[in-house]
Amino acid sequence: MMKVTKAVIPAAGLGTRVLPATKSMPKEMLPIVDKPAIQYIVEEAVQSGITDILIITNRGKGLIEDHFDRVPELEARLENGGPEKEAILKDVIDIAHRANIYFVRQKETRGLGHAVNCARSFIANEPFAVLYGDDVILGKNPVCGQLIRAYEEFGLGVLGVKEVSPAAIHKYSSLKVENIRGCYYKCTDMIEKPSEGQVMSLFSILGRCVLPPEIFDILDQTAPGAGGEIQLTDAMCTLARSKGMVAVDFDGRRYDMGNKLGIMQANCEVALEHPEIGGAFRTYLKELAKTL
Repeated sequence: MMKVTKAVIPAAGLGTRVLPATKSMPKEMLPIVDKPAIQYIVEEAVQSGITDILIITNRGKGLIEDHFDRVPELEARLENGGPEKEAILKDVIDIAHRANIYFVRQKETRGLGHAVNCARSFIANEPFAVLYGDDVILGKNPVCGQLIRAYEEFGLGVLGVKEVSPAAIHKYSSLKVENIRGCYYKCTDMIEKPSEGQVMSLFSILGRCVLPPEIFDILDQTAPGAGGEIQLTDAMCTLARSKGMVAVDFDGRRYDMGNKLGIMQANCEVALEHPEIGGAFRTYLKELAKTL
């Protein structure tokens, strides 16, 4: 079985849920304390053994490309800044060397399935990971790596899933699952944004999957679905019904960076663990909580 060494990060969404912040800045560049959201996603991929990453962008997302490039003027300034700037310089240079990072533009915003299909020539005939650009997932054990291990064991497409509340399930997908063991489930059906009578379980795909290359031929045959867009979930449903897929109830904290509350939760929780400001921020929050 081929190793999973390639990943696709769809980052072509318009960020309408967090306007006006995203009017001229990609939502993927919104910071979580001192790093943009997409850097956390790239780091997760690299920690999972991914060596080649394709980021799907669109018009107005040049800031993402710039972030993963070298900046000679900034580096020269930091080099002359003495010992206290050395760590910052290393961080700035490391960003550009974490993996081989490539970019392609999605010419039309036609859904996640259409965005992933833009990666066909990059992926060729290999299995690959998809890390949704909206979803930052943090934890000791990179979620992408958890899914890759499941792919290596079962040889089937893999879905990163968590249970969501009955009130929220209609905003996500719903999966038909049967437990294999522990956190592993066999998935044989799914539906995107189910109505009340269509809910199969409260397990939903949240931001990560590992797919076999045949998904591209399925995407070519997938009609527009929810919202008039080509939905990746619809293509994965075809795969689940024909071959079956494996759902992994992953270990990690997910933050929806396309959502204002998700952005604030991510910043608050990451700040509490930050080596520079964690202690002071915790003290601040305790004092603030007394006034609420």
